Amino acid sequence: MAVILARYSEIGLKSTPVRRRFENQLRENTVAMLMEDGVEALVERQGARFYIETEDADKAVASLRKVFGIASVSIVEETTSRMEDICALAAEYSLPRLSEGQSFAVKARREGSQGYTSMDVGREAGSAIFIANEDKGVKVDLTDPDVVFYIEVRDNRAFVFGDIVRCHAGLPVGSQGKVLARADDDRGIVSAWLMMKRGCRVIVSGSADWSCLRQYDPLLKEGTEHRQALGYVLGMSLEGLESVDSSAYSLPVFFPTVGMTDDEVAEQLAVIKQGL
Repeated sequence: MAVILARYSEIGLKSTPVRRRFENQLRENTVAMLMEDGVEALVERQGARFYIETEDADKAVASLRKVFGIASVSIVEETTSRMEDICALAAEYSLPRLSEGQSFAVKARREGSQGYTSMDVGREAGSAIFIANEDKGVKVDLTDPDVVFYIEVRDNRAFVFGDIVRCHAGLPVGSQGKVLARADDDRGIVSAWLMMKRGCRVIVSGSADWSCLRQYDPLLKEGTEHRQALGYVLGMSLEGLESVDSSAYSLPVFFPTVGMTDDEVAEQLAVIKQGL
């Protein structure tokens, strides 16, 4: 059973009551996305981290990357917070990942009252890795290493990993209000996606093929009106903004792509369609 550590970013800046609400929404969205993609997993929250246990880590990571609110994920190896256990796992983890003559560094962080510091973890684990790979002629390089090993200690749990997969971050879909988005072209699609990233539940209409948006929200709906909608979303460039009469709309109008060039819109749309 693999363990995936998922992190959020700006949710942590919210007040405690708001953060708890956002965390609950994020967990709900994470479970829904995994189920939509057919990934069997157990999702647990502890502090500012989510832990996903699954038999299919790669498929789960691909699914988690589409969940707005998640800033990054890592497939991790877990042990206890005892220093000797951390060092033992770090040494074992490093063996297949360090080659002849490579340099490495250890980046450690911790949260809790373990009786040691993050620097202690980095120093002791680094020493264990060096000894385990000494026959390969490895060396420590804290400035520009070939390989970086990450260690995160939280209360009585410790995690060792080598990769951080960046996600879209933003806010969980459903944490903000509902908006009506018009997707008649590429800008309309990207505009709707950007509002989803800001936590809005988007109701979409338009002549463009906006089906790519469904992969980011299993509950995405089609429509032109909703009594709880808080605004309209239009895909406009700065030049096209002059043709819009905002007074014709009964609600505030948002233009998320107004500062983007056509090339930037095309580039963002390509990422959206790939589900990355």
